Amino acid sequence: MALLSPSRRVRRTPFSDGVEAAGVKAYTVYNRMLLPTVFESVEADYHHMKKHVQVWDVACERQVELRGPDAAKLMQMLTPRDLRGMLPGRCFYVPIVDETGGMLNDPVAVKLAEDRWWISIADSDLMLWVKGIAQGFRLDVLVDEPDVSPLAVQGPKADDLMARVFGEAVRDVKFFRFGMFQFEGRDLVVARSGYSKQGGFEIYVEGSDIGMPLWNALFAAGEDLEVRAGCPNLIERIEGGLLSYGNDMTDDNTPHECGLGRFCDTQTAIGCIGRDALLRVSKEGPTQQIRAIAIEGDAVPRCDRVWPLFAKGERIGQITSAAWSPDHKTNVAIGMVRMTHWDSGTALEVETPEGMRMATVQPGFWA
Repeated sequence: MALLSPSRRVRRTPFSDGVEAAGVKAYTVYNRMLLPTVFESVEADYHHMKKHVQVWDVACERQVELRGPDAAKLMQMLTPRDLRGMLPGRCFYVPIVDETGGMLNDPVAVKLAEDRWWISIADSDLMLWVKGIAQGFRLDVLVDEPDVSPLAVQGPKADDLMARVFGEAVRDVKFFRFGMFQFEGRDLVVARSGYSKQGGFEIYVEGSDIGMPLWNALFAAGEDLEVRAGCPNLIERIEGGLLSYGNDMTDDNTPHECGLGRFCDTQTAIGCIGRDALLRVSKEGPTQQIRAIAIEGDAVPRCDRVWPLFAKGERIGQITSAAWSPDHKTNVAIGMVRMTHWDSGTALEVETPEGMRMATVQPGFWA
């Protein structure tokens, strides 16, 4: 296997020293930063997260900050989700679309104040698009990347660990809301959110200088909780139907094709740049859509490219993510399937690097 050559173009994070000391075995590059992908093994990391608690370096989830009188207006121009009722202290999952209704990103929007927002982005050059919109419409807003690096605490023991570091009040933070909590005299945004179905928090570490002190504090406080360094887990995210931008969806797909229509208030999201295109899509309905798919046989190889889906020899879609699930004893997968074959129970065939496999559309995701 080829190695990744270090370069200043691929940035370390405020937590990289801790990640390396914890024995990271593999990285990917995400928003030009290092993102750990394996510590012990994908399967061992999966079992541990479901039982205990992990600390994830997700500093690669960079923030695009909108600050100024037109910040809320710009935020609404980016997404078909109606943000008018969103109050400071809330986090919203927001599809970001272009003028054709194509997905540019699927971030979490964090509303700090009426005139200050963070967009916690998936892997893409979204800031360039946002800057272009701001300049093109001559909006009174500053668009920039602040020194903010998220650190996730995920797993069933996450509340216990976080309470030891930030106090008991952190338990009261509701899902997709955030509070301000102090660490070493610094106020930090702590949200109940994260890229897993196991529950937990994301700490928006503002200031790289306190990255390792916070990392060390979490590990010191959680020794008896069996805390470990972890990372977004391929198996667990597929089980939970958590989509990966750039893998499971691209700008060729609309939110409706990605199963994200419930986050589109196209009729009322006045000002969204892709609104007219999405109005047509919502009226006509998508011709393909993401589905959960079970693949028969032994564990499939790593899915690092599209696997074609067939029905009686006709190409009807593609698998974009797949892995063996130890808990469900089958290969779990995410696929984009044509509407003629997306009903639950439909039998399909998937072309893997190891040959054809039988597959079945599932009624929903596994977690």
